[in-house]
Amino acid sequence: MDEIQFPDYNMTEAERKFADLIWKNEPINSGDLVRLCADRFAWKKSTTYTFLKKLCDQRLFQNIDATVSSLISKDEYLRIQSEQFVETNFGGSIPRFLAAFVPKKKISKAEYEEIMRIINEYEEEK
Repeated sequence: MDEIQFPDYNMTEAERKFADLIWKNEPINSGDLVRLCADRFAWKKSTTYTFLKKLCDQRLFQNIDATVSSLISKDEYLRIQSEQFVETNFGGSIPRFLAAFVPKKKISKAEYEEIMRIINEYEEEK
């Protein structure tokens, strides 16, 4: 399956909470989503649909026949956001990204082993 491409889009805090609600409950009927948002966020129906339309326009979610579902998983969204962060702030360099933490925070043995496990898995996949 091809990776869904969407614009470089960082959600606001309110959009992220809304997206989390969809990811947690999908697929969800749009009427049920309205009720859930009213209970959780005290939103009016129009607010829910405004947020939904914006995130659908960004190709993160879809609303087909009153059923809301994701076009991209939460994990995939976070992965893409992380890649964009490293690209923007560290020139795409993972070593530079990791080095930014070393002076401030000592890496525990467990963290080191986890990082090495991830690197080794990546190397094995090549």
